[in-house]
Amino acid sequence: MEPVKMGVIGCGVIGSRDLQDAQASDLIEVVAAADLRVERREWAAEQGVPRIYEDGRDLLDQDEEVEAVIVAFPAGTRTAMALRAFARGKHALIEKPIAMNAREVETMIAARGDLVAGCFSGRYRAYGSADVAAECVLSGALGDLRVLHYRALLPAGPPSGKAPPPWRESFCLNAGGILTNWSCYDLDYILGVAGWAFRPRTALAQIWPCAPQFRHHVAPESDADAHYSALVVGDDGMVLSIERGEFAAASARQAWQIVGTEGSLQLCMLGNGGRQIILDEGSGEEGVVSKTLWEGDDNPGGGNPRLIEDFALAARGRAARRSPASRTPW
Repeated sequence: MEPVKMGVIGCGVIGSRDLQDAQASDLIEVVAAADLRVERREWAAEQGVPRIYEDGRDLLDQDEEVEAVIVAFPAGTRTAMALRAFARGKHALIEKPIAMNAREVETMIAARGDLVAGCFSGRYRAYGSADVAAECVLSGALGDLRVLHYRALLPAGPPSGKAPPPWRESFCLNAGGILTNWSCYDLDYILGVAGWAFRPRTALAQIWPCAPQFRHHVAPESDADAHYSALVVGDDGMVLSIERGEFAAASARQAWQIVGTEGSLQLCMLGNGGRQIILDEGSGEEGVVSKTLWEGDDNPGGGNPRLIEDFALAARGRAARRSPASRTPW
């Protein structure tokens, strides 16, 4: 297959990672990059990107070789750039959160036409460990699903001495705080592993801003959530129980779980060294028996690189690699 000619708009913390992962693939040739900051343009040039632009709009309007773009800057102005890409006939892979609200998402869906579009929220569903978990659910080993659960608390640390990014917990710059910034990953992972069976009906939720003693971790104008908790009741009696917090006055907690009538899965969304996926099977004779389905570190070959390559395959009209955890488009 001829490599997809790719441009990257936004070369910050996440965009730089996206650029390097795209460069590492035989399916992609990164031919252009854009960033408003001179130091990030210089960095992209040092990576061997042949054409550098200050404004992403110039990349889209002037660079006819570019077939597809990665759009990787805060969500406040990202939808306009994606719409411009579609208007110029270019496929778009968009960083998370996908947009500021549902209306913007609907506008992008309507505007893309026959072009390929996707969002980076599927990073962790692209790991091999997620495939193992999804295969277990698909097999029926858990019985009827009852509860989808995750709880992830990250403790606050001492002051770093660095200025925090203004977008991280901002409704106007990035559509919100920890819920939109991180739990797009959480939700994509647990809902995808569960086979997209959950259909929400009623939600009860609460968000909280960063606690006063930890405000040095966020920009002074931050107005969005650093911690949230929600209980969502779905059709057929299934329940989604979710919580995530950063800069918390709590020790670290990381847990994802799917509970059914016949068994449950203990999951690990971040499949780093030594972590496990465990199946707890319920038996009338033996009680609950635990079995390890997966353990180790599945970072190589999964996550970001696989998602970007699937996007490139789709842009060429080829089927993305299918697996139990990726039964819907990225």
